[in-house]
Amino acid sequence: MIDDDLVDALAQLSFLVQNALAEIAGRHDLSLIQTRMLGILRDHEPTMQDLGRHLGLDKSSISGLVDRAQRRGLVTRVPTAADRRVTLVSITDEGRRLAAQGAAEFAEHIAALTATLPPDDRRTLTALANRVITASRIP
Repeated sequence: MIDDDLVDALAQLSFLVQNALAEIAGRHDLSLIQTRMLGILRDHEPTMQDLGRHLGLDKSSISGLVDRAQRRGLVTRVPTAADRRVTLVSITDEGRRLAAQGAAEFAEHIAALTATLPPDDRRTLTALANRVITASRIP
């Protein structure tokens, strides 16, 4: 059975979150996809192929995205020692600074959005969101 209220609430929440991310990205002259890429690269050094898979982009799109970020000094490409045909994408200090600044702004925005919720409700929302995310990873 489809719960239309749940579908609508999650869609509206998604719009709020995506709009916040897009606004913050725009303030730093970044696209939403560039912002997502920097978020991934803060904690990982994926191959080009893995980064494309994380972002849902094909080979030519990920190459263009990384090219633009590299020209801006946000990322570098590093060939792997084991296979020089495989390239890792690494965040630069400038990319890390920009990612941290954007993350801090996003955290402030989310804190403002949820400020009217009592602490127990915020914990419940966090737990439920994590359960949905975890369940979505099951093949």
